[in-house]
Amino acid sequence: MIENAPELADIALQAAEAAETNESDVAVAENYAEAAAAISVGLAALASGYAERGIGAAAVGAIAEDDDMFVPGIVMTVLPETLVIFAIVVIFLVG
Repeated sequence: MIENAPELADIALQAAEAAETNESDVAVAENYAEAAAAISVGLAALASGYAERGIGAAAVGAIAEDDDMFVPGIVMTVLPETLVIFAIVVIFLVG
């Protein structure tokens, strides 16, 4: 997953260079930028789900043993989701 990050950065750089050099390719450059943004949010969501798989099971087990672990369990379960929220915010800021 992380191995593809340099390739995504290259796509974004190529899109920026195409937008600067040739005005007729602006639409193509915008499509590359939007595709790179969509892929980055998708990978962020995938990584969040991957991180959350073990956390959710551990939180349910901790809550089953001790009711006082409800709030820490919910907080730890929600933390990986902030990655997706940050990715979406970055897309709106960049785009």
